[in-house]
Amino acid sequence: MQNPTDYTALDIIVVGAGMVGLTAALAFKRDGFKVLVVDTRDDSFLTLPQQLSDLNQRQDDINSYDNRVSALTKASENIFENLSIWHEISQMRANAYLKMRVWDGQGTGEVDFSSVQMHTKNLGHIVENKVVLSALLSRATEQQLPIICNAKVTDLSEPVLGNGEAYRLLSCEIKDPTQRGQPPVTNTAPKTQIVRQFKATLIVGADGALSKIRQLSAIPLWQWDYGHHAIVATVETLESHQQTAWQRFTEDGPLAFLPLASDKLCSIVWSTSPAHAKALMAMSDRHFKQALSIGFEHRIGEVVGVANRAAYPLSHRHAKYYVKSGLALIGDAIHTIHPLAGQGVNLGLLDAAVLADTLANAKQRRQSIGSEALLKQYQRLRYSDNLKMSATMQAFKYLFDPQNAPLTIARNLGMNLFNKSRPLKQHIMLQAMGLSGKMPELAHKRIR
Repeated sequence: MQNPTDYTALDIIVVGAGMVGLTAALAFKRDGFKVLVVDTRDDSFLTLPQQLSDLNQRQDDINSYDNRVSALTKASENIFENLSIWHEISQMRANAYLKMRVWDGQGTGEVDFSSVQMHTKNLGHIVENKVVLSALLSRATEQQLPIICNAKVTDLSEPVLGNGEAYRLLSCEIKDPTQRGQPPVTNTAPKTQIVRQFKATLIVGADGALSKIRQLSAIPLWQWDYGHHAIVATVETLESHQQTAWQRFTEDGPLAFLPLASDKLCSIVWSTSPAHAKALMAMSDRHFKQALSIGFEHRIGEVVGVANRAAYPLSHRHAKYYVKSGLALIGDAIHTIHPLAGQGVNLGLLDAAVLADTLANAKQRRQSIGSEALLKQYQRLRYSDNLKMSATMQAFKYLFDPQNAPLTIARNLGMNLFNKSRPLKQHIMLQAMGLSGKMPELAHKRIR
């Protein structure tokens, strides 16, 4: 942690040290901006690289895996490669998947994708979120990127004009380092919270779905409940996952098995009704493994182990706009989508890359990075793509909701016809891999 009193005048403050926030901050710093990151987590978060130093030695330990993983696309891999982060991720427990198998549990429809069809080494990588965060934090240390933990945002000013340029003031309540872990013993004990105010030309909100920055900025949302809860866990199967990402559409929702670094370990995401999720979470491990095996039709054998089971509700969110003067939102602060295609974090990383491009170009042209007109360029570039992906996920969810018999038959027929159309499959996979359309510079293969 850096001394917050050193940071009273900054180019950019990034609020949120998650995968998207840290990626954005490192990209900004690479482009020569003076950057500060603030986050609500405790200082122990910064020691994550040390905590995971022996991770590869525990590759077969089911309990050592994070139950939250990301299916990183080629575009995301390129972003990390260009920020000198991918090498460390790849040296840990990043597992390439070579195939995808998707089938309709209510019929005979099935679709498969392969890296051979796409003429690539793989379709992407399944990586634990903690592995990505560890690599980002290691890089942040190398780049001397200041991160202040225990920082709770309490206020955000409107733009203030000073010395010819507008800036914003960010107020944070920060746990006093001298008092951490020391509860007051009397009413006269020193306060354990101190309030600091930081000044920056641009505030970037990367603080998640319940973004405090978005709330303080009064940016409205479109929001609705998907009617699903997602159960996540790490599981062991009797047979190999075959470096394949598997997904079955059940009557209640999609069930995905994502291949991890160990040959018989997978990360599962079971999106199902709240009542079914509650029942599944109440089961013993033995009964949960049985239910999971049946739900997955034993495609890779019985589920013989389970660890780190958890559940969380799924909601759609999309901000009505992303920017204001001196303010930009990225990642889950502006959009959350159904996890059935694993695109959430990849969209956020593209947000970060496009915003970095926009600011770097502005710097070259000597434009103010806090200009609302400039920031709207970023918004225009990302808004339609994010909205399109959001609509696609909603359509997929509706398509695989329980339907009457004729629609179910038509759906299965359509899946099988689609599976025979190689050009259409390649087009869809290019989109899923983040390799179609106009891409930000960071998402292109290797910049040197």
